[in-house]
Amino acid sequence: MSGESDGSDGSRPRVGGLSDVGSREQRAVLSRFLATVERELTTVVRTRSLLAVTVGYAVVVVGLASVADTTGYVPAVLNLLTPTEVLVPALAVAFGYEAVLGDRTRGELDVIRTYPLGRREYLLAVYVGRAVVLLFAVLVPLFLVAGLVTATGGARTSVIASHAGVDSFVLYVRFVVLTALLALVALAVAVAVSAAAGGPRSAAALGVGAVVALVVGIDLAIVAGLGAAFPAAALPAVLAISPTGAYRGLVLGSVLDVALAEAPAAGAPLLSLVGLLAWLVGSLVLATLVVAPPGSRR
Repeated sequence: MSGESDGSDGSRPRVGGLSDVGSREQRAVLSRFLATVERELTTVVRTRSLLAVTVGYAVVVVGLASVADTTGYVPAVLNLLTPTEVLVPALAVAFGYEAVLGDRTRGELDVIRTYPLGRREYLLAVYVGRAVVLLFAVLVPLFLVAGLVTATGGARTSVIASHAGVDSFVLYVRFVVLTALLALVALAVAVAVSAAAGGPRSAAALGVGAVVALVVGIDLAIVAGLGAAFPAAALPAVLAISPTGAYRGLVLGSVLDVALAEAPAAGAPLLSLVGLLAWLVGSLVLATLVVAPPGSRR
């Protein structure tokens, strides 16, 4: 006779039982994942220092747009491109450099072993929770700037017209989306720093180092070490190795070059996008390996 029950004796079929158990486990993992995301959201919102840097970022971005007396969406991008290259990575690192370290110092990483949530899921939940607040902090001031441009007349500027180009809100939205991607990449780097740090002091030092590397360090290293070995036309592709270089290349290729009716450097936008995504995925993978070395529980 078969060892499988058909359920006629009141017992549940084995296959169905296994399916129900798996479903309950999945629901438990999802519930714990969402609870961790919510915890990160609450932690960030209640942290006064993060609130202060968020307000400071917003004041600087909106203030620069107001002082520049921007008369178009693309000129607004020109005014904000350099500041966002500096401010957005700094803001992202402030949001993430203590994310994992704080849980480790409080012993919560060990407690996670008792929950139906693997460490990879934990790390992703930490990242998602902080990313939600970071994106809100980064994007709201940029859309406030768009509101200022609209209030002062919208897409009307002789500079763009003189280049036989076009100015539009769509181009500004592209800039906003790319800035959001830069923020997500920088946050991933910050979470990796937090996972690798041995204590608060090393986390602060690594955080500062990450900001310097993201903003200028990698670009300078590329230009100094490789600039002489590549022709000028290849430099945009080489700079795609740097997160801010890739971000700058994407803004130039998909926003400013389009507005000025100029052809972007061949292949540079695609390489820049690949470079940013590689930094995003690579940083999260590195953080996962540091939090959960090979051979440990997920």
